[in-house]
Parts: sequence; C-alpha cells; structure tokens
Amino acid sequence: MRRTLTCLLAVATLTLAAGCGPDGKAEAQRPGFVSATDGLPSPEPTASATPDVAPSPTAAVSPKPAKSPTAKPTKSPTAVSCPQGEYQKEVEQALATLGGYGTVTVDGKQSAADCSAIKKFQKRFDIRPYNGKAGPMTRSVSQRLLKSTASRCGAGTGLTACVDLTNQTVWIMNGGKIVYGPTVTRTGMAGYATDTGTFKIHDRQLKNWSEEWDVWLPYWQRVVGGSGFHQTTTYIHNGAIGSHGCINLLPTDAVKFWNTLKTGTTVKIFGRRSGT
Repeated sequence: MRRTLTCLLAVATLTLAAGCGPDGKAEAQRPGFVSATDGLPSPEPTASATPDVAPSPTAAVSPKPAKSPTAKPTKSPTAVSCPQGEYQKEVEQALATLGGYGTVTVDGKQSAADCSAIKKFQKRFDIRPYNGKAGPMTRSVSQRLLKSTASRCGAGTGLTACVDLTNQTVWIMNGGKIVYGPTVTRTGMAGYATDTGTFKIHDRQLKNWSEEWDVWLPYWQRVVGGSGFHQTTTYIHNGAIGSHGCINLLPTDAVKFWNTLKTGTTVKIFGRRSGT
C-alpha cells in the first residue's frame, strides 16, 4: 500500500513540472531539449491560415478618362511676322507679275506667304530694312522693274547692255530677248548726268582707282568718257545723291555684268533721270 502511494505521488509531480512554462515554450528553449516534432516536415499552410489583407490604395488602377473627340491637337495658322504696308496690293500685283519671289495673293492683305515674298524681293534689290513691309521704296522699285521692257532699249540681236535712265534700271539682252534683269542702277546726279546714246565697252578692270574722286571702282567697265559700269560704293537707293556719270550696280549685278559683257559689247543708254 505504502509503495503504491509513493508511485502515485511521483506521477503527479512529473505532470505538474511539464506545464510550468509561462508560454508553453520554456522547455523548448532549454538546452538539450528535443521536441517531439523535431525531424518531421512542417505542415503545409492551409488557405484559412493566410490572413485577409486589404489591397494597398496605390495598387488600385484608376480608370483612364475617355478621350474627347476635340482633344486632338490642331495646327495654328502661321502668324504674320511683318507689318502690312501702305502699298500692299500694288506690291503684291507687281511681284505676282514679275514672278520668282514665291506665292503671292493679290488681295491687299498681308499674309505669311506675302511677307516671305516681299522680304525676298527686298533682299534681292537691297531695299533696307528687309522687313516685308510694302512701303514706298519697295513699291517704287517694283514699278520701275515692270516698266523696264525690252522694247525700250531698241537692241538688235547681238549682246547688248541696256541702261534706262528714266526708270533707273539696267538689263542685258541677247538674241532680241532679255537674258538678265532688269535690275536697279543709279546714274549721274544733277550736274553729272550720264550721257545717252549707243556706245561700246572699251576698258575693263576688276578694280579701277579713280584719281579724280579718290575711290576704288570694283568691276569697272568703261562706256563713255570717264563713265562706266561699276559696283556701287554707297547705298544705291539713296536718291539724294548719285554718281558722277557712272552706272552704279549692286554687287551681285556688277559681277554678272563683268562675267557677261566684254570689250566691244554694245551699250545703249536712253531716257533721263529725274532732276538732271
């Protein structure tokens, strides 16, 4: 009987000792303890073991707004970059007739295309500033060019340089047709009027020094007396001054005349410059 009681007390003591850990893990943390599950594979998690997690607010994809049919970008009309001149329609008509300066609409209203054409015309004949405005000088030059016709020169079929004093223009003819020009010139001022008549070129120098006026005369081609073709040394559209009888040319035109004409080429000078 005493032996039985002793055995029962020992079993009870062992049972109480196994449950003393405060969170059920104390024994597992003790060195040398081996769990009953050591060496066995861990159980596969079940679907219910994964907690539900609310989706992140940034994870949600906002629907794209529908494109408006009017949202498609459109091209703005080209802005006019130069002012309208007081001779807009006249210059438009002249450039349309002369041709070679681009598209021009003859309606008296400045447009980007008109602006571009007028600027091109101004640059060609050195009408400053090159602003595309149809002002008095642009109108004057365009009208002078229109009036400079082949019939005014009375040239034959050979190579001929024509000088129109009335319109202050020059051009080159060959075979009875204009082959270069007309373009602008400036001839003798009051007291130094350029001689009129039919002449021949008889002296040519790439750069002639005028002892009388102390100035270099590029692309010099003598026509009559001490007068001839040469590149202008001042602003050619300054009508308040003029040459001392010579036929002033823009740089581009001076080179063209030099390369086209030769010693013995006929030169016809006619008309009269205003004020001389």
